[in-house]
Amino acid sequence: MKIVSYNVNGIRAAISKGFFQWLAEENPDMVCLQETKAQVNQLDLTAFKKAGYYSFWMDASSRKGYSGVSILSKTEPMHIEYGCGINRYDCEGRIIRADFENFSLLNVYMPSGTTGELRQDFKMQWLSDFSVYIQQLLIDFPQLIICGDFNICHQPIDIHDPVRNKNSSGFLPEEREWMSQFLSIGFIDTFRYFNQTSQQYSWWSYRARAREKNLGWRIDYHLATNSMRDQIVDARILNYVKHSDHCPVLLEIR
Repeated sequence: MKIVSYNVNGIRAAISKGFFQWLAEENPDMVCLQETKAQVNQLDLTAFKKAGYYSFWMDASSRKGYSGVSILSKTEPMHIEYGCGINRYDCEGRIIRADFENFSLLNVYMPSGTTGELRQDFKMQWLSDFSVYIQQLLIDFPQLIICGDFNICHQPIDIHDPVRNKNSSGFLPEEREWMSQFLSIGFIDTFRYFNQTSQQYSWWSYRARAREKNLGWRIDYHLATNSMRDQIVDARILNYVKHSDHCPVLLEIR
């Protein structure tokens, strides 16, 4: 089973750049999209159905054209959970979960703190609340995959210039420490489970030809609970796919 996570930076823009053609070629079983930047009524959902997917969308009700997450699945989920039950996050459309017979798939678009102190404070509060939310969720859903844009580089290997970026949101010591603690509650960073090489990134700035020079950050993840370790087959970054400033990341499970 192939599960893709992809921050499309606007699903309508991605579609105009060949998203559906790529989807047909890659043929994943499930796709988690972040930063869809669209309300459901702005989309032609029949196009996703024709592509072979059930589609489920969590919009940002507080601001049109902002944030938003979606799950596409060839298998119909047993249940879809929209949001985490905390309104200040749910109004930004940041979490959607699909429950299947043998595991649950949670898609998350974590806040960025790059616009200033106010949003960085919001991000840090989110990280604290998200940890509590997931630990409670694991009681009922021990077979859990969390994927999405975390807006955090965990280790120096995950960023092109760790020295110059040591005070940048997304690579702050407190964010990296949070990531270490979060993994320690029982999650596997599936990409690093298979791949320890450097210069493997999933996001590049649009500025200064960063993607061409591979000056990137690895901020998109598939995390799987330790209980799913034997089901993990492979994890890769599909850095040749170019509909967005991010690229898709792929997880294969049995």
